[in-house]
Amino acid sequence: EVQLQASGGGLVQAGGSLRLSCAASGFTFDDYAIGWFRQAPGKEREGVSCISSSDGSTYYADSVKGRFTISSDNAKNTVYLQMNSLKPEDTAVYYCAAGFSCAGDYRNFWGQGTLVTVSS
Repeated sequence: EVQLQASGGGLVQAGGSLRLSCAASGFTFDDYAIGWFRQAPGKEREGVSCISSSDGSTYYADSVKGRFTISSDNAKNTVYLQMNSLKPEDTAVYYCAAGFSCAGDYRNFWGQGTLVTVSS
C-alpha cells in the first residue's frame, strides 16, 4: 500500500520553528520527487517546496525562501521540512506528495496532511 504520512504540525508563535516529516512507503522512494504543499481555508493549494530524490535538487516558493529548508533521508524514506521564522500567513494544512518531477502541480501520491498554526 502506498502511504505518505505527514507529521510534526502544531501550534507555534510567530518567529518560532517547526520541523515537518513525511514518511513514505509502498513505492520506490528514489524514483520520485517529494514535495510539500499547503492549503489554508478559502485558498487554493499552494506549492511550498520540493526535493528530487535522484539528484537532491531543491525548489522553494518565493514566500518561504530563506526561511524553510527541505531535506531527504533516503535510508529512512523520509523527507523533512524545517520551517523557521514562521509567520501567521504560514498557517495551513501541509501535505506531502510524490511525483516523477518537481515541475508542475501533478503528483501521483498524496498524504493526508498535518496542521500548522502560527499565532501572532
